[in-house]
Amino acid sequence: MSSSRPSEEEVQARRFVVRGRVQGVGFRDFTQRRASRLGLRGYVRNEPDGSVSAYATGTVRQLDDFEAWLRQGPPMAEVRGLESRACEVEPYESFSVR
Repeated sequence: MSSSRPSEEEVQARRFVVRGRVQGVGFRDFTQRRASRLGLRGYVRNEPDGSVSAYATGTVRQLDDFEAWLRQGPPMAEVRGLESRACEVEPYESFSVR
């Protein structure tokens, strides 16, 4: 039996853009620690428009947990919007702050 749907354990990738009060409040460091705890690989960085973007690879469950956390953010942040989209898996050794 073959299925075109990815299995829950298959590695996938997503790009995220977080908007709101997300720069200057420790968002990247909190994100890096959370992603590493979840076992994700990729990066997080500040963008010139004041948003924070992230790229993460992991299982569906890991990425869903990460996305739910990004919607909340760290205590000092105020997340007003989150965009998420699937993308191609790229090789990363760990999850870093850029």
